[in-house]
Amino acid sequence: MSRMLLKVLLLIVMRVLFRPRVEGAENIPGTGPVILAGNHVTFLDSLFLSLVVKRQVYFIGKDEYVTGRGLKGRLMAWFFTTAGMIPVDRDGGHGGVAALMTGKRVLEEGKVFGIYPEGTRSPDGRLYRGRTGIARLALMTGAPVVPFAMVGTDRIQPTGSGVPRISRFTVRFGSALEFTRYEGMDRDRYVLRAVTDEVMSDVMRLSGQEYVDVYATKAKALAADHAKAA
Repeated sequence: MSRMLLKVLLLIVMRVLFRPRVEGAENIPGTGPVILAGNHVTFLDSLFLSLVVKRQVYFIGKDEYVTGRGLKGRLMAWFFTTAGMIPVDRDGGHGGVAALMTGKRVLEEGKVFGIYPEGTRSPDGRLYRGRTGIARLALMTGAPVVPFAMVGTDRIQPTGSGVPRISRFTVRFGSALEFTRYEGMDRDRYVLRAVTDEVMSDVMRLSGQEYVDVYATKAKALAADHAKAA
């Protein structure tokens, strides 16, 4: 089954079951490289985002999604790669660099690259501090950044749940952000932080989430420690 046919079939299912609202899709350039940067509240976010965007969206995903054995493993590998996921070993010592270079290659090919600056799914529905990889990508490639927000997808598949629930959701796209004024400054940590915070500010405005100036991974680790102590 081709990538286009799979997208059409999944799009029909999504529209019938979840009736998504899409706002601001016209802000996504029709051609050329673009970074879609947004919040991440459920496992299904990448699938839903790729279905509501006309252009093919590429994501970084854990390589374990495509290395499973047996029929189930082959089916998962086919589905995720057909849907636009690029497997990367993010748990290794150079996982962050590999992900960054993969995104750079996708953008240099004039494609759409989707990224979640928080680096992981929100543990409690709030918006957490963005990691500066998004800024480095934007400054290294000159690609515009279109912020987006997934609203209501956490009701469809709350953290820890299995079978998705039927519920409407909204995807909002903001105006494209240009950072060409910082060309050649992709190593300046103050610039990287400023660019990242500007992107996250737009994501917060679009999503309406409460912002927490802490990395989501740290919040998850603290929650795990508290659970053990209890």
